[in-house]
Amino acid sequence: MNDAGLAGPESLDRGQPAVIFTRAVEVHRLAVAGREPVIARDVGDLVAQVWLRMSRFADAAALASATLTLGPDAGAFYHRGWARSATGQPHLALADYEQALSLYRNVGDRANEAAALSNIGLVYAGLGDRQQAATYFEQALPITREVGNRAGEATTLNNIGLVYDGLGDWQQALAYFQQARPIQREVGDRADEAAALSNTGAVYARLGDRQQALTYYQQALPITREVGNRAGEAIILSSIGLVYAGLGDRQHAMTYFEQALLIRREVGDRAGEATTLSNIGGVYAGLGEWQQALTYHQQALLIRREVGDRAGEAAALNNIGHVYAGLGEWQQALAYFQQARPIQREVGDRAGEATTLNNIGAVYAGLGHGQRALAYLQQALPIQRETGNRDGEASTLNNITSIRVQQGDLTGAMDALHEVLGLVRAVGDRSKEATVSYNMAVLLAQMARTDDAIEIQRQAVALAEVTEHPSLQAMRAFLMHLQEQKG
Repeated sequence: MNDAGLAGPESLDRGQPAVIFTRAVEVHRLAVAGREPVIARDVGDLVAQVWLRMSRFADAAALASATLTLGPDAGAFYHRGWARSATGQPHLALADYEQALSLYRNVGDRANEAAALSNIGLVYAGLGDRQQAATYFEQALPITREVGNRAGEATTLNNIGLVYDGLGDWQQALAYFQQARPIQREVGDRADEAAALSNTGAVYARLGDRQQALTYYQQALPITREVGNRAGEAIILSSIGLVYAGLGDRQHAMTYFEQALLIRREVGDRAGEATTLSNIGGVYAGLGEWQQALTYHQQALLIRREVGDRAGEAAALNNIGHVYAGLGEWQQALAYFQQARPIQREVGDRAGEATTLNNIGAVYAGLGHGQRALAYLQQALPIQRETGNRDGEASTLNNITSIRVQQGDLTGAMDALHEVLGLVRAVGDRSKEATVSYNMAVLLAQMARTDDAIEIQRQAVALAEVTEHPSLQAMRAFLMHLQEQKG
């Protein structure tokens, strides 16, 4: 249930010829058949860029491959890299981008060299290798400054910020976003200014400061509308929906997701449509309306397969597995998770693989196979640490806590919860800190440590009040129960 991410691939530094698009496709086909490389490359560049913006990734990749039958071409490699990256083929995308980078360097095309470096960084970020991603973005940054590409400089600063966001270094992320914004204002790049505002909102959402997140999203939204960026508007609407879902206001969440869905269908963004369908499915799952959730996740899966998005397909399989787990149909859940895992290995999605391992562990826990569950959860933990996925690590530790409780190992459960508490405090997420503190108080009560339970539950309630936690009333009731129990 996530719609935030790195800025999209940078467009090449070329103009688009004013030709009728439907004729351009046929002109390209004839140019390839007639062995006319110059025409094929120029027209192919136009067509590919349009198709990529429409999520027609398979078509764009096929067109670029046809162009490359006439010999190496930086633009065709670049476009095919973009298409492959978008459809869950990161290693093939890297190979294409590296070819494009070499060709741009050979001719001294510094502007597109920077674009290629940035997009290699995007692929590494998608693979969870954020240090490599930062390396490529930091190579791109001085080139954008050298060629005076202020807009590109701002985009790169934004992407570096998103790497730090992914690493859980929220303050560094905010610092880079704040560097990007004045440049975007200077060059009048209202679209990217909106993106920076949106990314800042996403950081605050991850920090658990949902009101600040809404403030930034609501600044970004009118700008995206002003510049006519319908795709960007859909992303921000989805992000606002996610904040309301996190606040437990599912009606508002659904309203925003449904607005986003209409726009994504209008602009032909099939990949984005699948994301929004997944988000709506997540809301229904949160409401316990499992059949409705299943309907939306299955629609998302069909689209992921249609556009050839293997990584997205694995995510959709995971979501369907989650629904079956919610229904208590553990074997069905396991079947879907086990379909997802080989796809994630195929595309090198280490973060996704860790999520699946966590989910498989949760299923075995539900089946009462505690030791088998722990084996999968303990495989997930080092991958989550390697990829910097603190949320995933916290989720896995929470699952380990539950198993330890089932096994009667309350000390082991408390140790795992202390690790979770350290993670959420490290990122400054006070809402999650409230939840973890509440869980610790429940466990302390089970251990007959009532005084300690009361002390930490008071902290939980205080944090819940500040963050408008959806479980605030339950937390207050539990604190009263503990106090009454003590007498």
